[in-house]
Amino acid sequence: MTKFDDIRPFYDAEIPAAMQRIADSPHFPLLAQYVYPGQDIEEVRQLMRQFTNVDDFQHEVMRCVNEQVIARSMTSFTFDGLDALDPQQRYLFVSNHRDIMLDACLLQYALWRCGHETTEITFGANLMSTPLVIDIGKSNKMFRVERGGTPREFYQSSLHLSDYIRYCITEKHQSVWIAQRNGRTKDGDDRTDQGIIKMFGMSRSAAPVEALAELNIVPVSISYEWESCDLLKARELYLSRGTKYVKQPGEDLNSILTGVMQPKGDVHITFCQPLTADELQTLAAEAEKTSEQPHLHAGAASDFNRAVAHLIDERILGAYRLSANNYIAYDILSGHDTYSDRYSQVQRQLFSKHLQQVDTLGISDTEALRQLLLNIYANPLKNKTV
Repeated sequence: MTKFDDIRPFYDAEIPAAMQRIADSPHFPLLAQYVYPGQDIEEVRQLMRQFTNVDDFQHEVMRCVNEQVIARSMTSFTFDGLDALDPQQRYLFVSNHRDIMLDACLLQYALWRCGHETTEITFGANLMSTPLVIDIGKSNKMFRVERGGTPREFYQSSLHLSDYIRYCITEKHQSVWIAQRNGRTKDGDDRTDQGIIKMFGMSRSAAPVEALAELNIVPVSISYEWESCDLLKARELYLSRGTKYVKQPGEDLNSILTGVMQPKGDVHITFCQPLTADELQTLAAEAEKTSEQPHLHAGAASDFNRAVAHLIDERILGAYRLSANNYIAYDILSGHDTYSDRYSQVQRQLFSKHLQQVDTLGISDTEALRQLLLNIYANPLKNKTV
């Protein structure tokens, strides 16, 4: 037993039993058909039962999952920036978050392709809804993140998460992937929650600069030509206006399946320049200057966390790869043809046809939905031009 048994992924010794449970699941035939199309189901079951460690599962199963998703739903999948990272170093990858499952899975695939070790992956407790999902997730280096609760419970779970992330990187020698905020970006406006930065530092009482520098933070920017679950996101944004949105049972699973199956066009990941100790020290010094309390206490610490979040945002937004859809949405919203040289009329007609699908969402105010959908695509360009 360890202090992290309640959240950690499976150890290698736990993989054989997990593979047996996955192979025996009534949902296994459907999963097997997608991952190994055309293969006999019983042969795939036998293959699963042969895996004895996490690497086997990731390299043989999750690799195939990613290759099927790329082949079936993407025009292209590309990535850059990994050549600037040391394969022997361990990093905290902080990414914008557009798809529940694919953001982290595609990042793992890029790392594997370039000879880097895969990361452990944060996985919201709300998504660990069934034994099958738990077995697949924990076999894929996913660890549980608790959300909500009382203020005291939230503090304790945040401290526990912070302890585990630092343990992974500094002692377990495993990199970690985490989203820049709690939950996916629904409106296309990627922003890092400064509370995430505060959480990173909770696990070490040393100076905040040292606490963050030790984690080797690498911002990651993932760009989808066709936004994952865009219609579902527009609907949620509309229904959450003026009230707290309450998810229906099975809604997260529907978002996962929609994100996997829907066409995504060109998808690109940029591994940005890591945050350096010198950069963090400069931000800390600036925070102290603007605060009445020295040594990064109280207000200065908050200013420092905000500045670090802003630096991550600069890298993620700056590296976001714009597509014709972003320019088209911006021009439709503005009523001008400012960026008409960035797309063809065929591309604009295709995007306009996609906009018409708001009629299928069962909400009478289709114009409001249309505006929300347009902003999902226009916001990345707005962030580039401000």
